[in-house]
Amino acid sequence: MIAVAGKFAPPNEAEVTRLIREYPLAWVVTAHDSEFAATLLPLRPFHDKQGRLTELHGHFARSNAQVELVRRHPRALLLFLGPHGYISSSWMSDRTQTPTWNYASAQFVVDIEFIEDGPPMEALIRDLVGAMEADREREWSIDEMGPRYERLVRGIIGFHAYIRETRAKFKLGQDERDDTYAEIMKALADNGANPLCDWMSRCNPQR
Repeated sequence: MIAVAGKFAPPNEAEVTRLIREYPLAWVVTAHDSEFAATLLPLRPFHDKQGRLTELHGHFARSNAQVELVRRHPRALLLFLGPHGYISSSWMSDRTQTPTWNYASAQFVVDIEFIEDGPPMEALIRDLVGAMEADREREWSIDEMGPRYERLVRGIIGFHAYIRETRAKFKLGQDERDDTYAEIMKALADNGANPLCDWMSRCNPQR
């Protein structure tokens, strides 16, 4: 289930998955009593047989102190920020308009289960590396590490984060007047902000 902010709801769940795939680096945030911790980690989305986004996979360094905090209290908040940018009033014919910031973001309340080693751990690493290396010239594989892989993999611990709640907000010009929206899109394109333009276009198909 996706909790959304009214007019700033994503068009569909596929766009939330797209945000994760295109902007995979997320804050993993944990808190209990007076203990707070946050780590930036690349995460991968996984779906159930009905195509619903249900899990996110990643790994910590075993030396990260947050690992022990998660062992004691596995509930966490994952924070993704997609395309974003400042929207200047200087771009608009109507100078009474105020500046703002456009962005696409997603938060996930999750319960984390650690994957210590064995085939599930290798599958997790291969999936992440395969996704990050896809379509690159001279694509790299963990097999090229040789014996170093077995030594280095002992220094990390994988996890599956089971999604309990999804909170998505895509603030991408849905509340702008048509004339103002057109001026914003032209200025962003002129300034080379093509990813933000692309996301705004998909969230405003009627424009």
